[in-house]
Amino acid sequence: MTIVNTIFRDDCEVAIVGAGPYGLSLGAHFKSAGIETRIFGRPMSFWREHMPKGMKLRSPWAATHIVDPDNLLTLDAFSAAENLGRPDPLPLEDFVRYGAWFQKTALPDLDARKVMHVQPAANEFWLTLEDGATVRARRVVVAMGLANQEFRPAVFDGLPAELVSHAADHADLGKFAKQRVAVIGRGQSATESAAILNEAGAQVEIICRGSVHWLGAETSGHAHRRDIYWRMHKVLATKSGVGPFPLNWVNEQPDLIHRIPRKARLWLNKRSLRAGAAGWVRDRLPGVAIDAGRTIRSASLHDGRIMLELDNGSCVFDHVLLATGYRIDVARFGILAPALLAAITTDEGSPVLGPGYESSVPGLHFVGSSAVRSYGPLLRFVWGAGYAARSMTKFLYANRHKGVYAWPSPAGEAPARQPETASNVS
Repeated sequence: MTIVNTIFRDDCEVAIVGAGPYGLSLGAHFKSAGIETRIFGRPMSFWREHMPKGMKLRSPWAATHIVDPDNLLTLDAFSAAENLGRPDPLPLEDFVRYGAWFQKTALPDLDARKVMHVQPAANEFWLTLEDGATVRARRVVVAMGLANQEFRPAVFDGLPAELVSHAADHADLGKFAKQRVAVIGRGQSATESAAILNEAGAQVEIICRGSVHWLGAETSGHAHRRDIYWRMHKVLATKSGVGPFPLNWVNEQPDLIHRIPRKARLWLNKRSLRAGAAGWVRDRLPGVAIDAGRTIRSASLHDGRIMLELDNGSCVFDHVLLATGYRIDVARFGILAPALLAAITTDEGSPVLGPGYESSVPGLHFVGSSAVRSYGPLLRFVWGAGYAARSMTKFLYANRHKGVYAWPSPAGEAPARQPETASNVS
């Protein structure tokens, strides 16, 4: 019988909040660099709980790897281990399984507890977990993706959730089978949600203010032009495929984008992230009406259903699904103490970030979608996780010995500490 003393420490150099692709990639890089790190959250929870079954990833296979520092835990490696083949586009369920495999392999000590509150203290942060335990960290990285960031048009305010919901509210759209559903939006989420609803037996109509922009869609009857298009696409495309040529090449360099003037950066983001849908979704929409160029003037209850007053008349639906995207507001993450929120410099809700994705609060960092306004559109996609992880690891390693690593408590009661324990292992 071997006795192993395991000391459970509440203190760490870096705490990562979120265990999606960005949190997992960051955790793998930090640990490889010897940076004492703890990562919190249920692995791939947003993808599993807030994206509908039947969805497929728009990102190309080559840009869907959750990057580790040695490039060993690629999607190709997972595919080989699980006999997955190479489905293109990749089903959501397979990507979630890949994320779980990555976590178990690279970060087996991940802490699945949710972080409920982050509070500042002198030279540190206190993190309160869902079971009431408290962890102290010198730095905190918020990698919560799009959690709680759904955009809901004001015209739908006050309407019951059972009749009007956001696409992020559902992991299964099958519940709307045989119902008449209006999908509001014209991007990937809107068109693919409409396809899934249609395949589930719902009567679906897409309502949007402009035409659907089909990405990679071919024009029938022009085979020679299609051939030229795909040859040019192969030559000019980047691995991530983010943005039109030549902006796609600029988008591959977030650190470069971070240095350009704000106005130019916002133009680049808008041009690269405009609403669009993958051309392969189109074939999944037989019988789905697309009412483009519409303005929704009002939405109201009508005999237990929802009436939409459009600029060309009114119509009634059993349910309205808002595929209206997301708008970042760090306050809506719901974990940052008021003192932190007051100290974070923001630009229309997004944190203004300096080198190393650090906010105006020293030691508080944001990656993923929260970093798009400062670092460009690549941070909105899975492929950006590897770039952010490499860049931030270099920053943290270069700055890890700067400042005083003291753990004084602010006024009030000191945080609860987990006691040291021992476990017997055969």
